[in-house]
Order: sequence, then structure tokens, then C-alpha cells
Amino acid sequence: MRRLSMYVTLVLLAAVSVVPFLWMLATSFKHGPDIYTKTPNLLPLDKKTGEWAATLDNYAYVLDVGGLGNAFVNSVWVCAILVPAKLLIDALAAYAFARIPFPGRDKLFVIMLGGMMVPAITLLVPRIHVTQSLGMFDSGWGLIVPNIASVLDIFLLRQFFLSLPGELEEAALIDGAGRMQIFWRIVLPLSKPVLAVVTITSFLFHWNDLVWPLLVTNDPELYTLPLALQQLVASPDGGRAYYIMAGATLAVLPVIAVLLVFQRRILQGIAFTGLKG
Repeated sequence: MRRLSMYVTLVLLAAVSVVPFLWMLATSFKHGPDIYTKTPNLLPLDKKTGEWAATLDNYAYVLDVGGLGNAFVNSVWVCAILVPAKLLIDALAAYAFARIPFPGRDKLFVIMLGGMMVPAITLLVPRIHVTQSLGMFDSGWGLIVPNIASVLDIFLLRQFFLSLPGELEEAALIDGAGRMQIFWRIVLPLSKPVLAVVTITSFLFHWNDLVWPLLVTNDPELYTLPLALQQLVASPDGGRAYYIMAGATLAVLPVIAVLLVFQRRILQGIAFTGLKG
């Protein structure tokens, strides 16, 4: 009985999570008059005849007129550059804090962690001033460079690197390997689960980020997908649910694809970091 109630609860929670997505997907293929009916219907059927009436016109509109096509490309190249660069810099910093002794290392790490206590919103104005002073405001670099390191990711990676056996590193040092050789050939291959978690969380955050692109870009050609979607909602056609749902579907499909492809790595990473962090 207890197991049955657990299964019923899980099915209800799954339905609550999946039904809104199915409604969004179905609405994105519907004609305007077919959305609002007396009897709710997930399928894209004609309101009068009840026949199949799916259309791709909504996607064509948001990709062309709504500007989501260019914004989609911008989001892809921002994430394609930012996420690998961020992962490399965070991993190098975490390795230094975990394995390389240098004067003031622990104090510097504590000071860096203290920065996490400062609300992120209070740092927006200084970050914008720095971005402007470096000449990166309203440019592609302004979307990438200020986000290229994360204290939280450095902390997570450092904790994992500390859990690796020190004997491996000592043996490599005795054999004449340098620090970078140890980092590339020993530490990174053993850290795939936590690297996968950092990669996926970084991708999700920057793919969905609205605030920073909104603050540092004025040129519509630089808009990323969340910003273009917000502009679509605010446009005269923004009240049309089929356009909004088509745009939202375009925004969420890459996220679902990434989660499905890397779900095993994510679970492994969470298990490793939970046990050894």
C-alpha cells in the first residue's frame, strides 16, 4: 500500500510537470482560433471541423519577424565559447587551490568564498562599469568575458580535486611530469563526472540568462534567446499565445536535448560530489 501511494504520488507529480510542456508544444502548432475552445484539447485540431490542423507558420513568424532566429544563433555561439572557456579557467583555478601550495593560498580562497556572500544583484553596477571601461559594452565580448569564471564552480571542482588520491600526483612528479601534464593527463580524466555537472549547470544558466544580456546589449543583433523572447512578448503581437509558445518551445528544446544526452553523467556527478564534496 505504501509503495502504491508512492507510485500514485510520482505519477501525479510527473503529470503536473509534463502537461504544461505538452500544452506549450501543442499550442505552438495551433492556429489562433483553435486555441481557446469550450473543451480543452491538447491536439492541434480545427475548432469547427475537429480535423487535424497543425501549422508551422508560428515558428516561421518568430524565427523571421520575431527575431528569434538570429537570437538563437547568438545564444548558441555565446554558450559554445563561454561554457568551455569557463570550465577550463575554473578547473585551472580549482586545481591551483587544491594541489599547488603557494603563499596565502588558503586566505585567498576564503576571501574568494566570502564574495559569494555578497548578493549578485549588488555587483551588477560595478560589473557594468568594468565592462564599459574595457570597451566591451554592447558587444559579443561583453556577453562572454564578464561571466568567464564562477566562484561556485571553482569551489565545487576544488572539493572534488581534493578527494583524488595524492599518490597518483606524487608518482607522476617523481616520473618527471609537470603540473600541467598532471592536470591534463591525470586530474581531468578522473574528474569527468564533476566536469559534466559544471558544464551542464553552466550551459543551463547562460542559455536562460536574461538579466546580463539585457544590461550590456542595446543592439538587437546581439540579443540572445531569452532577451528576444522577452521582446516578442512586449511587441504588439506578443499577446498571441501561439507565437509565445512557439518561441518558448524553441528556447526549451535544446535544454531538454542536453539533459537527455547527459542525464547519466549528471547523476554520476551529483553522486560523486555528494559523497566526496
